[in-house]
Amino acid sequence: MSVSTRIREVRKTLSLSQKDFAKTICVSGSYLADVENDYRKVNDRLIRLVSVIHGINEQWLKTGEGEMFYKAPDEKMARVISIFNKLPADFQDYALEQLENLLKLRQKQGKV
Repeated sequence: MSVSTRIREVRKTLSLSQKDFAKTICVSGSYLADVENDYRKVNDRLIRLVSVIHGINEQWLKTGEGEMFYKAPDEKMARVISIFNKLPADFQDYALEQLENLLKLRQKQGKV
């Protein structure tokens, strides 16, 4: 199985369309389609983005060795990702700002 096939497998495991998955990793839908169809080479930046954003084991993405997820997908996180991906871009920006503000508040309270 190729890296591009494993990227497609990740997307399908997460139940995301090409357009929604591409948005999460900051590439266009057509770029992702080209990657999945082996028309474009998969670079380290793309592998890193998929890994960090979706909790995917980089080694598995590159070689197929090990488990797909480096951490078990959390049900709450899956819900958050699903909802986030359905929001328009400006709402996504707002949601991120609010999460960052909550984290800052917790840090000021000394609870993080």
